[in-house]
Amino acid sequence: MKKCENIFLKSTFILIISGFLTKILGFIIRIVYARIIGEVGVSLYSIAMPTYSLLLTISTLAIPTSIAKLIAEASIQNKRSLKILTTSAFIILSINFALIIIMLFSSKFIAEVLLKEARVYPILIAMALTLPFVSISSVFKGYFYGKQNMIPHATSNVIEQIIRLMIIYFILPILMQKNVLIAVIGLVLLTIISEISSIIVFLFFLPKKIKLSRLEMKPDFTTTKSILDISLPTVSSRIIGNIGYFFEPIILTNFLLLCGYSNNYILTEYGVYNTYALSLLTMPSFFITAISMSILPEISKYYVNKNMKMVKKRIKQGLLFAFILGLFFSTLIFIFRDSLLFTLYKTTSGSNYIKILAPIFVLFYLEGVLISSLQALNKAKITMNISLIGVVIKLLTLAIFSFAHIGIYSLVISEITNIFFVVFANFYYLKKFFAK
Repeated sequence: MKKCENIFLKSTFILIISGFLTKILGFIIRIVYARIIGEVGVSLYSIAMPTYSLLLTISTLAIPTSIAKLIAEASIQNKRSLKILTTSAFIILSINFALIIIMLFSSKFIAEVLLKEARVYPILIAMALTLPFVSISSVFKGYFYGKQNMIPHATSNVIEQIIRLMIIYFILPILMQKNVLIAVIGLVLLTIISEISSIIVFLFFLPKKIKLSRLEMKPDFTTTKSILDISLPTVSSRIIGNIGYFFEPIILTNFLLLCGYSNNYILTEYGVYNTYALSLLTMPSFFITAISMSILPEISKYYVNKNMKMVKKRIKQGLLFAFILGLFFSTLIFIFRDSLLFTLYKTTSGSNYIKILAPIFVLFYLEGVLISSLQALNKAKITMNISLIGVVIKLLTLAIFSFAHIGIYSLVISEITNIFFVVFANFYYLKKFFAK
């Protein structure tokens, strides 16, 4: 029991430290590219991001979560786990190539008709080309999560961000000399180089004497079904969330244009909201990711062994850590929001949005732990349904308040509504599960 406790705490600690370093580097990267490409570049990048987030979710299909769970269970039963890895890679690459073809034909429509911004078209094409590299990297992450070996993930993340920072710092100013659109496209495509570096790091951490048989290399129905049985309900929840995120700028842009707001105002303020306000508020989310990914294989193992006492203990620990850290960071960001924004971005734009959202984000930081706990307890369908209802509520709220002539604050209100509903609904079903 003590050994299991040590593994859990060690895994969480490694992920928190690496997450902290990665987030700091990621923040530096945001500051560097925001200053290089300017407000116009930031706005173009921000308005394309919801589509990219949806593509990333579909391209990875939540298979890293499936890999982590299945490999954790396989290690208990002393089964070989390479079959899970190779089958996952085959599924993910097939999906990725299909998505690239779809985006080649649909990007122009999304940019010109839905987003009302033709310049986003080549940016979306560039984003689609990065998908296979991000997806393969995520397969390796899932494998090592399942093995409860967090060092490869920590190392790859830090190296990836350092390489990304160096490339952006030296290459982006050269691209900016051409024009802002080329610079944003370059910013997206540079992801490929950083993801390749991450994959190389993972390869170094794989067991040195791997003997892959032809049987293990070939995907089979049983392994594919096991992976998809976990990933499809899980990814459905994420896809629903990302569909909401995808429609967010579309609804906001079209409805605010109807109310008389200019396209320039919408583009600029949406960029401010996402790049400055939300990025600062979500900066501490690295610890949520760390806690969520650490407890998932732990809860899965204890649940398989019917050790409900340890399942409850891990969930309570995860929620307590998330609440304490969330309260600390939310308070810090609320009090020093202007100083933080000016120090990081040389602007205080977005401060009013942070003032309203920061107290609510104490709840937001609990969301990842609650969802991971339910997924580990084979209740991914519940999280999917909650996400679906949450997205519908968010988009309806956004649409209604967009006609209230309060500008981007309609988006702030819809965000708050979504956080309240998703967190309390997940908590209710988790409590109901243990009340049986």
